[in-house]
Amino acid sequence: MRKKVIAGNWKMNKETTDVVQFVEEAVASLPNSEAVEAIVCAPFPYLTLLVEKTKGTTLKVSAQNMHFADDGAYTGEVSPVMLKDIGVTHVIIGHSERREYFAETDETVNKKIHAAFKHGLTPIVCVGETLAQREANETKAHVEKQVELALGGLDEKQVAETIIAYEPIWAIGTGKTASSADANEVCSHIRKVVEKVTNAETAEKVVIQYGGSVKPANVDELLSQSDIDGALVGGASLEAASFVKLVEAGAK
Repeated sequence: MRKKVIAGNWKMNKETTDVVQFVEEAVASLPNSEAVEAIVCAPFPYLTLLVEKTKGTTLKVSAQNMHFADDGAYTGEVSPVMLKDIGVTHVIIGHSERREYFAETDETVNKKIHAAFKHGLTPIVCVGETLAQREANETKAHVEKQVELALGGLDEKQVAETIIAYEPIWAIGTGKTASSADANEVCSHIRKVVEKVTNAETAEKVVIQYGGSVKPANVDELLSQSDIDGALVGGASLEAASFVKLVEAGAK
C-alpha cells in the first residue's frame, strides 16, 4: 500500500519567527504514523533553519526549486549539491508558477529530475492543465505529454521514487477544486502513463498527489480516491494547525 504524502508549499511567504513558530507547533502535534509523510517546502533562506529545527522529528524539508547544474556561473541559482549539503531531502520541480513566470520547460524539468536523483534528492514533479486546455478536453493529452517528458531517461527505481503532483492550474490559489472524481480520473491516467513508460509494478509504487485549493474541509474526500496518494498544498499549509489536520487525514 502506498504511503500518503502531504507537502506544504509555502511559496514566497513567512519570515524567521514564523518558521520557528510553525515548526514548534507542528512537530508537537503531527501524528506518529508510518502511513503518512509530512514535508514542508520552504523558500531558500529558511531551509537551513528548517533542517536544524526538524532534526529528530518526522517532518521533512523540501526546496521549491533548484538548478540542474552542480555548480557554475548561474547567478542567483541554487544547485542540488547545495541542497543536499544542508540536509534537504526533497525538491519541487516544474511547478506551474515556475513554468509560467520563470520559463521552466519540460526539458529543464527532466534535467532537474535527473540532477535530483544524482544527488539523492526526491523530486516532487508538478504537472497540470490550464482552464482553456480543460475546456478544450485536452487535459489528459497535455498531462500525458508532461509526464512522459519528465520521466524520460529515468530507470525503474527512479521512476518509482518520483512523486508526481497533479495540479490543475485553474485550481491553484483560486478556491476552485477539481471534484474528487475528476481529480482521481486524471491521477489514474497519470498512473497508466507511468505504466506505459515503465511497467505496472513500478506504476503501482508511484505516489501521485493532488494539488489545487486543498484544505482540511476537502482533503478526506480527495484522499479517499483510489489513485490520489497525498496532496501538495499551498495556502492551507501556512498555518501549523491546518497543516497538521491535513497530515492527520493522510494518516487515517
